[in-house]
Amino acid sequence: MDFTKGGYLLVDKPYRWTSFDMVSKVRRVLRSKYGHKFKVGHAGTLDPLATGLLIICTGSFTKKINEFQGMEKEYEGVFTLGAFRPSFDKETEITKTFPISHITDEMLQQATQAFIGEIEQVPPAHSAIKMDGKRAYLSARKGEDIKMLPRKVVIKSMEVKRLEDAQIGFKVVCEKGTYIRSLAHDFGKALGSAAYLDSLIRTRIGEYELKNAMKIEDITEDKF
Repeated sequence: MDFTKGGYLLVDKPYRWTSFDMVSKVRRVLRSKYGHKFKVGHAGTLDPLATGLLIICTGSFTKKINEFQGMEKEYEGVFTLGAFRPSFDKETEITKTFPISHITDEMLQQATQAFIGEIEQVPPAHSAIKMDGKRAYLSARKGEDIKMLPRKVVIKSMEVKRLEDAQIGFKVVCEKGTYIRSLAHDFGKALGSAAYLDSLIRTRIGEYELKNAMKIEDITEDKF
């Protein structure tokens, strides 16, 4: 594949790396190999605390980014019940705890049904969405009160399984724009408790699967 003219890479984004970190890594390696600059961009942000499939486009394929972003996504991970974190994941500390002893396995299965189909979802304040021209997370990290507006998203399927008392394994297939952190938060509320996203892996984008992605250590000049 001639990446200078246009191509794409499937990469496995490591924990704590940003999506832009991955783009920068690929850009450095490819420019070093080919000796000149060309466009590089990613097709769908993954939060730093998430891992998994990221599609990186180069050259003329950057025009296909919206096409890749529009494909359905598949995620797996863990929700932790009984605690609230302002970011809805482990970026922020637990600020409040809630009981979970009343939550049965039957309740878990019943609660998932309310989230399948087209639903309204409020994005996390700790997100890159722009509010008044500024990224929401910049204001949220300062402790400012931000009112995020709900948006319609589509959850095609959702499966949950109790791993431990407070740990719930999940698998979700959804469309563009879905925040799994918000899904975790809303799932906890539906159970009369609270929940946050403990871990997240993106396993598929459309027909592209994580098992076919390059690891960070494989992104070297010798592999292109």
